[in-house]
Amino acid sequence: MKRIIAAICAILLPFGAGATALPEKFQPGTPYYFDRFDPAQKPWAPGQSLNIEEVFKNYQYYEIVFDRSGQGITVKHYIQNRLERSDRFSVGADGALEAK
Repeated sequence: MKRIIAAICAILLPFGAGATALPEKFQPGTPYYFDRFDPAQKPWAPGQSLNIEEVFKNYQYYEIVFDRSGQGITVKHYIQNRLERSDRFSVGADGALEAK
């Protein structure tokens, strides 16, 4: 029985290791690009980042930069490759975004 539990834990370990906190997953000060952004999502998760070539061809895309503390982000919304707006958010204890 112990061997079965140990084998299951060994199989599931890589999946748990991928669930890192935002500051560990994303480098502060580095721009990351996304094809969508939903600040109402609770808890908020940025999703899979794309490279600039992947989003540049889209009608609209978002650039997100994490601050040094990992508790704040700057979101720039681009439409037809022109900056439409820039917003700052803080990440609350519950993972929800709050506009600054």
